[in-house]
Amino acid sequence: MLENVCAMFPSLNFPILMNTLSPQRPFVVKPAPSHKQGATPIPTIAEAFQQSGIATPAYVLDQAAFHHNGQILKHVQDETGAKILLAQKAFSCTSIYPILRNYLSGTTASGLYEARLAAEEFGGEVHVFSPAYKPAEIIQLLKISDHIVFNSLGQWKRYREEVLTSERPVSPGLRINPEYAEAVAEIYNPCAPGSRFGVLASLMNDDDLEGIEGLHFHTLCEQGADALERTLEHVIAKFDKYLCKMKWLNMGGGHLITASDYDVPRLIRVIREVQASYPQLEIFLEPGEAISSGGGVLIGSVIDIVENGMQIAVLDVSATTHMPDILEMPYRPDVEGSGQPREKAYTYRFGGPTCLSGDVIGDYSFDAPLEIGDQLVFHDMAHYTMVKNTTFNGVPLPTITLMKEDHAIEVARKFGYKTFKFRLA
Repeated sequence: MLENVCAMFPSLNFPILMNTLSPQRPFVVKPAPSHKQGATPIPTIAEAFQQSGIATPAYVLDQAAFHHNGQILKHVQDETGAKILLAQKAFSCTSIYPILRNYLSGTTASGLYEARLAAEEFGGEVHVFSPAYKPAEIIQLLKISDHIVFNSLGQWKRYREEVLTSERPVSPGLRINPEYAEAVAEIYNPCAPGSRFGVLASLMNDDDLEGIEGLHFHTLCEQGADALERTLEHVIAKFDKYLCKMKWLNMGGGHLITASDYDVPRLIRVIREVQASYPQLEIFLEPGEAISSGGGVLIGSVIDIVENGMQIAVLDVSATTHMPDILEMPYRPDVEGSGQPREKAYTYRFGGPTCLSGDVIGDYSFDAPLEIGDQLVFHDMAHYTMVKNTTFNGVPLPTITLMKEDHAIEVARKFGYKTFKFRLA
């Protein structure tokens, strides 16, 4: 249990949020309706896409999966009073926003364009964080943002007067660096030595925070409530005296709340313990992957098979243009019906259609040989794929399609030559 560290501030006299919350109860996501015996079988995404006749490459967003994730996230909000926001840096397909706004309290943005998208298309609260803002951006952000988080004391001092005298009330916050993270890869470690993210406790004092209403930390990446709990110990140890004076705390993203093995009751307990220790704090979480996890696939086709010490399948999907995290992370995405190399009878290396020698997705094995024209389904391709797409080499961007709850596939957006041509002048 986290210590009640605000006992030293009885004069604050804030209401105890915990007293208004219902006891924790079991939570079960409603299953999809079952089909009666003899009814038409429910098609898989691959089958539904094939029946649609839409050409590859294409993303398929499963509306039912977003409802499923939304129910879990709403449950956490209902049980704690915390607010969960969509991190648009991970997923910003506006065709799904009408679903998500039923479950979430708003969005977070990494800059002006994402903030505009949130204000125009999503609604709810608009929170913004950027490593640094330009003066022209601040002017526009103050017109559409509810919270604006600064990454440095220098930026806060530079824009403090503009924020505090803004016509539209905006709650300013400061990103802190607890100097502790359990990053799954160093490229995603915001607390590494020399990191540009967040202010160290050793560099802060009360005068610097005049006007600041909230603190923000973001240290997780695809992690569980246990990692959050350990991180909070460091946050509280270093920033307790400031937390007691704040109105809100944003715990950032990286919470894989909708994963099948995520400990949702533990998350609820951790949030409640923070609320008990700091009863004046409004709590925010801003997951990205948890919102879109399992929500989409990328479907590509085999366009050639070549031999060079092994069978190499050249696809119309690319690691470098369509799935850049494969190379940045790096990782090997799951492909429907495949196994590890040499686990099944026929092994292939998947390569993309670009000129980059390293445009390699990975090695996969199958029970039967692949043929030109075969379609391949890459799982979990909604987050950090679509938002990172490029048109390098003039490779076409995948069509964005939606699988409706009746399993019909419809095109949300199709890209063509003009997308490539007008990207540059």
